[in-house]
Amino acid sequence: MRPGAIRRVLGGLLLAALLVGAVAARAAPPELQGYRTDNYRAPTPATVAGGTALDTAAARQVWDKGGAVWVDVLAAPRRPANLPAAAVWLPVPRRDIPGSVWLPDVGRGALDPKIEAFFRANLDRLTKHRPDMPVVFYCLANCWMSWNAARRAANWGYTRVYWYRDGTDGWEAAKLPLATARPLPGYR
Repeated sequence: MRPGAIRRVLGGLLLAALLVGAVAARAAPPELQGYRTDNYRAPTPATVAGGTALDTAAARQVWDKGGAVWVDVLAAPRRPANLPAAAVWLPVPRRDIPGSVWLPDVGRGALDPKIEAFFRANLDRLTKHRPDMPVVFYCLANCWMSWNAARRAANWGYTRVYWYRDGTDGWEAAKLPLATARPLPGYR
């Protein structure tokens, strides 16, 4: 191959690599220093400080192996405030990963002291008071609540924190089993 042709091929490869990098950078924003406090359904970072991000294949391996605590942090549906008292309200049932515990609202960026106490107490109980027990946090794809919860657990000293980025959306897309969930009492 001629030197000019080699330069064109290399130049094309470099441009392609830059474009792929630019697309990846847009798809995964950088981590925050604190917690996300609004617009929770938006693209999430590829990583979480103090924890390990899992894709669906890795999450399935952790689930199959057993021994990890799985925590669904999706907010629980609330009856619309403007709905007449006599109106029937049936929220869509939550389907999550079998064996999970649903701790609603613990993934918000700013936690009400009652919710924070609920989160700490239940995380401590679920991990049998062992900060080295593996804990997997998730909700939906592009959901900052699970990122917030994983980061918070790492900041509290939990050392084996996992964040399943694609949550039940990724789990369901892979045709893995789901179970009807009920929020753990005491979160409100």
